Amino acid sequence: MKLTKEEKAMLAGEMGEPKRWAIEHMLRVGQVFDAPDLVPVSQAHMMGDTESLGVAGVEFLESLASHPEEQRHVSVPMITDPRGVDLSYYKELGQTETMAELERRTIAACEKLGILMTDTCINYQTVMPPVLGDNVAFGDTGVVIYSNSVLGARSNFEGGPSALAAGLSGRTPRYGLHLDQNRKATKRFIVRHQPVGLTDWGILGGLIGRLSGSYWEVPVVEGLQMIPTSDQLKHFGAAMASFGSTPLFHLVGITPEAQALDDVCGDIIPDAQDITAKDMESFQGNFGTKGDKVDVVVFAAPQLSLVEMSQVADLISGKRIHKNTSLIVCTSPSVAADCDRMGLTDRIEDSGAKVLRGTCFYNQYARELGEANNWKSLLSNSAKIVNIISGYGYQPALASMEVCIDSAIAGEIV
Repeated sequence: MKLTKEEKAMLAGEMGEPKRWAIEHMLRVGQVFDAPDLVPVSQAHMMGDTESLGVAGVEFLESLASHPEEQRHVSVPMITDPRGVDLSYYKELGQTETMAELERRTIAACEKLGILMTDTCINYQTVMPPVLGDNVAFGDTGVVIYSNSVLGARSNFEGGPSALAAGLSGRTPRYGLHLDQNRKATKRFIVRHQPVGLTDWGILGGLIGRLSGSYWEVPVVEGLQMIPTSDQLKHFGAAMASFGSTPLFHLVGITPEAQALDDVCGDIIPDAQDITAKDMESFQGNFGTKGDKVDVVVFAAPQLSLVEMSQVADLISGKRIHKNTSLIVCTSPSVAADCDRMGLTDRIEDSGAKVLRGTCFYNQYARELGEANNWKSLLSNSAKIVNIISGYGYQPALASMEVCIDSAIAGEIV
């Protein structure tokens, strides 16, 4: 791979061991994917929850953090995905002191490295959204697909070590979605039934992701008769990435690289596949039926925006959730602070619900949470979480936000 003078100095250890490790790691990743060189990135976003890191991962972070400050500090703004423990709520949730202590060690190490502990998967709604053509190194699948598709930025799915290496070196290998030719549409879908709420958008995204089925496929979608909101696109992309490992989509006339079909297809227009109302009903039918008992209702994956938090508060104010059902609401620390200021947190928690800050349900030891609280049946409006949570021992069901809250009050799917 071709290296600049600065990158060669980094590799020779002239800027300290953390950056030497980082550039060497980036080179190894680039060699796997035949990258010609490294591309500078404007920011990095790391998945570093303690359940994924484990003790070995935390010890590695601590080893990097032990070097002199001028050597260990990240080179570009670097932020974090949701954490594994909300330290203000872990005892009530049945998480252990061992989990909490590992969390504290992780936070201390990251702060020494100069990482900003934003603890969010909606950084594109809250921190610093990238712009069209911006090369970034992001980790969370929902973050990557939204930034690539809706904002026109350029990122591959970066694993935890790769995102950290990108933050330290300020580079990532130039392969995959950093290259024009890999951003062309390869699958084409025509929507024949218009999605309405957030759950519909998640179902549509999940369907297209399942039909696309590969990291290297890029779906282009026609037939939408409205401009979706940021929250609708958030659920659409998160579900698509969850069901299909898809990092990029185009919506004709809506997303920035696809003002017309030709923009993303060139001379080769893929054959179209219709998405019908029957397809969407069949997809949701896989997840729960009316009358099923509900142990826990979850709003997460992705974290809720301020607008979603307001919607939850409006729907649940003055009501109490069922004595045998829990209601968990996950949002970013920055949104939570606004919710506190506006009284939304109190309105939600007065019902018996819990608002968790900086975590997301599935990456905060979901299996152990289920065992500690005797949760088995789970209801959510997120197509992403019902797709992945069964792997943690839950029986998931999918419904709209309104039905989720009514079910939390009734103790069963209404």
